[in-house]
Amino acid sequence: MASEAPGKFVEVEGLRLHYLERGKGDPVLLLHGWPTSSYLYREMLGTLGEGNRAIALDLPGFGRSDKPLDASYSFPFHERVLQGFLDALGIERTGLVVHDLGGPIGLYWASRHPERLSRLALLNTLVYARPSWAVVAFVAGARTPGVRSWLTSPRGLRFAMRFGVHDKERLTEEAIAAYREPFQTKQARKVLLKSATALHLGGFRQIERWLPAAEVPVRIVYGKRDRILPDVARTMRKVSRDLPTEPEITVLEDCGHFIQEERPQDIAAILAGFFRAQA
Repeated sequence: MASEAPGKFVEVEGLRLHYLERGKGDPVLLLHGWPTSSYLYREMLGTLGEGNRAIALDLPGFGRSDKPLDASYSFPFHERVLQGFLDALGIERTGLVVHDLGGPIGLYWASRHPERLSRLALLNTLVYARPSWAVVAFVAGARTPGVRSWLTSPRGLRFAMRFGVHDKERLTEEAIAAYREPFQTKQARKVLLKSATALHLGGFRQIERWLPAAEVPVRIVYGKRDRILPDVARTMRKVSRDLPTEPEITVLEDCGHFIQEERPQDIAAILAGFFRAQA
């Protein structure tokens, strides 16, 4: 059974946002990507919460957070939501963990508000404006009739989650059901598709300009056998070169894209040590 913390809600920008929280101390905000939610971090929160205030947010359009169809889901939209969320929780400065689509969302916010970022951890995530062939294919599919409806169907979501892990036995049917559950309605599936194509290149370019000035400690942990982001190793090497200080990198040789499902305790232990050191 998943060791999930009780959920909490807060209203930001007229949206009801859901999040999981464990522990006390310096805050660490954990952002998921497509098509997951705070549930992705359920097995990590206990360890992270031993030395920090660990907070896993359901981004708008995901999990148990509101899913308005008329929201833009753009970089500025997410920036306002993250700002409002941190303000609502009384957090002035935070550590940040990002994965998948949560990477550009979190990094864009950090680039606009560097004074509020204390430490940064990058998991398997997008960073740069020039996408890989796999991302181009995914975005094209999200815009193609027939393909787009399959992507967000129960079968499509199950395929995406299983495709994203190397060791299929690590991903339980219980977990697959939890990731599919928020997208039962037609509107929720439309929002999921919209979120997949709403982040424009200008926001990625803003991130690229900021990286050389990112004067915070950075930790990188990624699964080498990522079929969703097959260029992840090259991305992380470039990030390492672009940052002003070379980060420590851990490569999980036997993991795919959803490393939180395959090695949650190992990743949590690495990140707990990293964030406990923050000022």
